[in-house]
Amino acid sequence: MRTKTTKKNRINVVTLGCSKNLYDSEVLMGQLKANNKEVVHEGEGNIAVINTCGFIDNAKEESVNTILEYVQKKEAGEIDKVFVTGCLSERYKPDLEKEIPDVDRYFGTTDLPNLLKALGADYKHELIGERITTTPKNYAYLKIAEGCDRPCSFCAIPLMRGKHLSKPIEELTIEARKLAKNGVKELILIAQDLTYYGLDLYKKRELARLLLALCKVEGIEWIRLHYAFPTGFPLDVLEVIKTQPKVCNYIDIPLQHISDPILKSMRRGTTMQKTNKLLREFREIVSDMAIRTTLIVGYPGETEQDFNTLKSWVQDMRFERLGCFTYSHEENTHAYSLEDDVPEETKQQRANEIMELQSQISWELNQQKIGKEFRCLIDRKEGNYFVGRTEYDSPDVDNEVLIDASRFYLKIGDFTDVKIVEAADFDLYGEPLTN
Repeated sequence: MRTKTTKKNRINVVTLGCSKNLYDSEVLMGQLKANNKEVVHEGEGNIAVINTCGFIDNAKEESVNTILEYVQKKEAGEIDKVFVTGCLSERYKPDLEKEIPDVDRYFGTTDLPNLLKALGADYKHELIGERITTTPKNYAYLKIAEGCDRPCSFCAIPLMRGKHLSKPIEELTIEARKLAKNGVKELILIAQDLTYYGLDLYKKRELARLLLALCKVEGIEWIRLHYAFPTGFPLDVLEVIKTQPKVCNYIDIPLQHISDPILKSMRRGTTMQKTNKLLREFREIVSDMAIRTTLIVGYPGETEQDFNTLKSWVQDMRFERLGCFTYSHEENTHAYSLEDDVPEETKQQRANEIMELQSQISWELNQQKIGKEFRCLIDRKEGNYFVGRTEYDSPDVDNEVLIDASRFYLKIGDFTDVKIVEAADFDLYGEPLTN
């Protein structure tokens, strides 16, 4: 029996996948609000818009399951309409229309005006930087470019996001000012590839110039870099990190592997020697930089020797932050023509070995922080703790600083100086210096 639909004409935006998807959802919600539409993020509404991820197997499975969940709600009369957008929809639209026909409409990653039209709204070109942020009020993501021109063999992102397209520095500074006005203190710069920024617009890499422009925005106190590409890294960025107090001594640079045969097959455009040289330059120019990287294990043809090379390198490099993924065999990528010859069990075992090694490294590095003082940004209160981060930590993926809320009171969204009194693998425990 059909139940009565609640929350009439309220649009519920559901986001899956990475921070770049979250940013897109926030822009969509900003456009809907400007059209006087009632919109919520992952709340209750009679119209659902699912912003999907299509990057690797697990993400695709989660997206499909979420679509099916909302289709069932529609069939049960709990909601009226289901729209699907984002990467999965861009990549597999004909298949999805055939397999899950009860979705009202599917849209790709560049279909925002058409999606808005289907929702009874107009696309407003004049809304530069207008969006509804879903993160804690003290930080926000700032997408500086869309798409990717890199030829990595394993990656399907160019299929879903198209060619690299930088946003003008002027637009980004306007957006940053609006965010600062709303209480944002930390900007997290995101793109498929930050280091390519400006090549299409200005005919040269201009990430350093963009950073200098953003440093001038009043109210912004931290600027953090995510997703830099190692090949062709603009070294002038390191000078900006070193000399500008607002730019965090932090970089997220997904290196993926270090064995030369694997790097060559991955079409990364670099070698072990070049990568190590770049990392040495990072450490020499910015002596206390926290480097986050991600690795892929189980890539086609990865031998025990390749894996041992990777493992020894992780041990030697002692990255402050590291994540590890198992290889996902993605159709229409260059690597899809290779035999996916590393068994799933071996892939998982290798990923576990890397993460166990990193856990020990992280524990050792964290022990060195006991007794030291750090400036922390307080993100939230969770259970009995206020949860903050140092400049060396990004939200959701890195260490957190936990402060006993039964003993100390802190204001969420504020900076506070904290002394570290205890440390675990991925958490620090601290006490505020003034309270």
